[in-house]
This record gives sequence, structure tokens and C-alpha cells, in this order.
Amino acid sequence: MFAILACGLAVATACAPQPPPARPVATAPPVRVDPASLPPPARSPLGPDGKLRAGLLLPLSGPQAGVGEALLHAATLALFQHNAGHVELLPKDTGGDPARAAAAAREALAEGARAILGPLFASETAAVAAIAVPSGVPVLAFTTDASQARPGVWVVGQLPEPAIRRVVAAARAAGAERFALLAPDTPFGRLVAEAYARAVADTGGMLVRRELYSGDNPAPAVRRLADYDTRRGPIEAQARASRAEGTAEGRRRAALIQREARIPPPPFDALLLADSGDRLRAVAALLPFYDIDSPPVRILATPLLAAMPDAGSEPALVGAWFAAPDDTRREAFAARYREAFGADPPLVAGVAFDAAAIVASLAATNPPDLSPGALTQPSGFAGVLGLVRLMPDGTNRRALALIEVTRDGFRVLEPAPERFEDVVF
Repeated sequence: MFAILACGLAVATACAPQPPPARPVATAPPVRVDPASLPPPARSPLGPDGKLRAGLLLPLSGPQAGVGEALLHAATLALFQHNAGHVELLPKDTGGDPARAAAAAREALAEGARAILGPLFASETAAVAAIAVPSGVPVLAFTTDASQARPGVWVVGQLPEPAIRRVVAAARAAGAERFALLAPDTPFGRLVAEAYARAVADTGGMLVRRELYSGDNPAPAVRRLADYDTRRGPIEAQARASRAEGTAEGRRRAALIQREARIPPPPFDALLLADSGDRLRAVAALLPFYDIDSPPVRILATPLLAAMPDAGSEPALVGAWFAAPDDTRREAFAARYREAFGADPPLVAGVAFDAAAIVASLAATNPPDLSPGALTQPSGFAGVLGLVRLMPDGTNRRALALIEVTRDGFRVLEPAPERFEDVVF
């Protein structure tokens, strides 16, 4: 409630000198507004037939044609599930090429598209943005490259930073203060490194070690990260001195020193591994070899670990934490997808479903509204990958579960929040 303050005005007393008669004041002529100078009224996203048309830009040919087809299936399933007969998809083939993606965007706009879903790749998104943004048509791209986000272009793919913030906050809450990073020297690895540094700083932690590796030999980077030579040096020196005696007792003592000597712990409490698949396994296997043991070091990972249900077969990954969308929602979507199309959907198919569902839900409001304000509503949208909120800067936030790797699979430590008001990381 707002309080209203009443103010009194002082009036001159009757004994004050009287002012001279006021001169007539010429009145201004009525203001005439040129209608052409007014901003155009908000245009309904619906066409003359009452339907909203959305361009769906996908790689339907070329090396990623299989992924493109899965994205088309997922977007179609979203409209069917939301009973969105008022939305018409206009599938366009980009071939994974920026120039073709720009041409596809122009074609979709010419056919009346009032929203663009896709494309899949960052380079395509940049080309499409140059066409769609000046036309006032929102783009919901499937890329995970946050550098493509901007007002009018929303990156709907799963961004690494929210998940990284989730696990860093959990590690800080568990007592970790000193953080380290081991990442591939790739665009994704560097992106994770930047997000990790921000998350650690924002939670009051310290980033004390950072190593990027290239090629298929991460061992030198792991050795440097572990400060292996410094920690092992005194022990190796003692063993060498015992062996130098040239006696059986000296050799026995050297072996005992190497086997039982206590190695100082690494100079960090938590370590983020920013790789995936076989290379993540190879990196993890090197950790105990260079005396990085869990515990005492808490191993953290990116959502890419969710694609490795057998991660617990690598002992060094048992106990690792990562953040990912709610698996229950995703499995329900996968079951519906399998029933409809006879195959398992790739993870990115959930992103296409969510984007199509967002447009369908906003097109069903009264009046239909695809404005930036509607797209960025604070409550977000319930998708198959959990709650998702589109941010004004074009990025997104997702409600993520905190998950631990066990020998038998994954275990949810903290479920994904049901409301964005519950998110504290």
C-alpha cells in the first residue's frame, strides 16, 4: 500500500499589497498529432487465419540430418501435447550452414513467421539474428553458446554456467574453499573455465589451480595441477638415498618409503573436470596416479556427465557431483517420444520441445503475446528439462538437480527446485 501525503499551501493575508490586474494570456492552439509520427501499435503474432506461424530452422540435410529430424519430431510432439492447433511450424533446412540458415530465416519471415525456433549451431544463430532481430521476430535458438545471446535472441540450449554455479555453491556449502579446474583447451573448455572462475569468486571461494590441456595426452596438465613433483619430491629423494646405499636393506627401505609415506594433500578442496565421454574417463583415471584422491578432494563435473550412466565404473568418478535437469521429467518425455517415433531422443531434443512449448503457451494467452516481457516472465516455463526462465539478456536459467555418481549409477542429492523463488545459488 502506498501512503498519500497531503500538503497545505500558504495564502497571502488580506493586508498584503494587491497585485495589478492580470493580463490576458493567449491560449495555445490545440496540438495536432501526425498519426505517422506515432509508434506502430503492437502487432498480433497471429495471422489472418488466427494461427501463429513459427519458422523451425534445422539441419535437415548434411552430417547432422539425424539430429535435425529428432528436433523436428520433438517440436511437433510439443504442439500435439499442448493441443496447439493454433500454431503452425514452418520447417526450413539450414544444412548446418550460416548462409543457408539466413536464407531459411528470410523465407520463414516471408511466409508470415512471427517466431523463429532454432537454429542449432552458434554460427547459424548469428546469421539468423541479423535477419530476425530487425524485424522484431524473437529467436529461440537451440545452441548452447551463450555468446549468441542478446535482446531478441534467446539461447534455449543448456548453458554450462547455471550448472557450474549449482555445483560450486554445493561444494562451498560442504566446506570447500580452494578450487581447481582441469579442462580441455577447446571453446567449450574455455567457456567453462570463465564461468567457473566467476562462480567461485561470487561464492567467496578461491581459484588456486587452473590447467587446460590439448590433444589426447592430458597427463602433463594433471601432473602440474596436482603439484606432483613438489609433493612427491621429498619422498622420492629419501627413496633414492636409500637405494644409493647399494644394500638389500636400503632397497627394502626405499620400497617401504614409496609405498607407505604420507603424501601431502593437493593444494585444493574441489576440482572441476570439464570434459566428457572417453576423454573424461582417461582424465579421471590419472587423478589417483598423481595423488589426487576423493576424498579429500571433491570432484565436480558438468552436465555432460549425465550422458554417462556408467560413469561409476571409473573409481575416480565415484562421489563426483554435477547438476542436471530433472531426470523424471526427461524420462517421461523420452517415453512419449519413443512411443511416437520408435527411437530414443537425443538430449537436445528436449530443448526443441521446450522452445516450441513456450511459443505455443504464449500464443494461447488472451491476447496472444510473444513480447520480450512475456518471454522473460519471472515464473519461467515448465519444460521437459525442468523449469526454464528466459532472461532479458538472452541467456536462460534452469532449475537443476544436484546429482552424485555412485558405483551403480546416479543418485539425486537435492531435487530440482519447483519454483525459481526457491533457487538460492
